[in-house]
Amino acid sequence: MPRQFNNLTASELYCPRCKASRPVRERLLLVLPHAEIFDYRCTACGESLGSREVKANPLAAVQRKPRTHTASPGRKPQGYLPGK
Repeated sequence: MPRQFNNLTASELYCPRCKASRPVRERLLLVLPHAEIFDYRCTACGESLGSREVKANPLAAVQRKPRTHTASPGRKPQGYLPGK
């Protein structure tokens, strides 16, 4: 059976300060090479109500070779001074 719920987000959580179930706002807290961590905050009082960790795609973590810029043929490099 395929997994149906790969990624869930909360829309309401119980807030101990408000003593009620309140809508929450999800905020990106930390970006790591292997995951992103989100924080859930109460929209009424701003209390932190929990967190969620989203694992990164293993293929996205592969380091790409940085692009190097090469001068176009016939174009002089920036900072070129003739006769020096």
